[in-house]
Amino acid sequence: MNSGKKYLPADACGCEVASNALAPAGSGPGQGWVKIVSMAGLVLSIALCIYGLHSGIFTSQDKLQHFIASFGLAGVAVFILFQAVQVVLPILPGGIGCLAGVLLFGAWKGFFYNYIGICGGSILAFLIAKTYGKAVLHCFFSEKLIRKYEAWASEKERFAKLFAVAIFLPVAPDDFLCYLAGTTEMPLPRFTLIILLGKPLAIALYSLGLTAIFTRVAALIGG
Repeated sequence: MNSGKKYLPADACGCEVASNALAPAGSGPGQGWVKIVSMAGLVLSIALCIYGLHSGIFTSQDKLQHFIASFGLAGVAVFILFQAVQVVLPILPGGIGCLAGVLLFGAWKGFFYNYIGICGGSILAFLIAKTYGKAVLHCFFSEKLIRKYEAWASEKERFAKLFAVAIFLPVAPDDFLCYLAGTTEMPLPRFTLIILLGKPLAIALYSLGLTAIFTRVAALIGG
């Protein structure tokens, strides 16, 4: 899971695509709720992103921990929401969230909360791409990254297998691949199953690996 490495928007405004290019793609029975959920999630994520960047909680480990702790018992829900947002808006440093989860809640609970938030954000990213189509890729990701993986999307028979392997490994650009999957014919149930089964190992390795590094560095500094 390469959540820690984020990809800058295509331009300073976050998107080179004309606004009409982001009109919802597709219509028909069953599409209404997808559009509502994806739009609401996108708007909420943008609002939280602006607040988080302004307050510094997306760029400072200490500020994030203090922010979550200030909510008391509700801090768990806030943290899970934070993790979902950092997937939907892949310009945020996801590594901060994974590390904070373990430091705030312990290894097992931190892993579990990371898992819920990241899986939820992944599904929402998929739905947003399903609604708005390929244009949304150009809003969040570089052209170089899009060109690197666009051939996957054209391989209809193999895409699900390639996607599953990439999600299982902790080195793939997961956030991008979730959006890319949304531009293919992959159905939501299959995507959800791959995410739920493929994420645990990557999240565990990423979260615990960062924690080990953080602990080691802290010991060296303190010692």
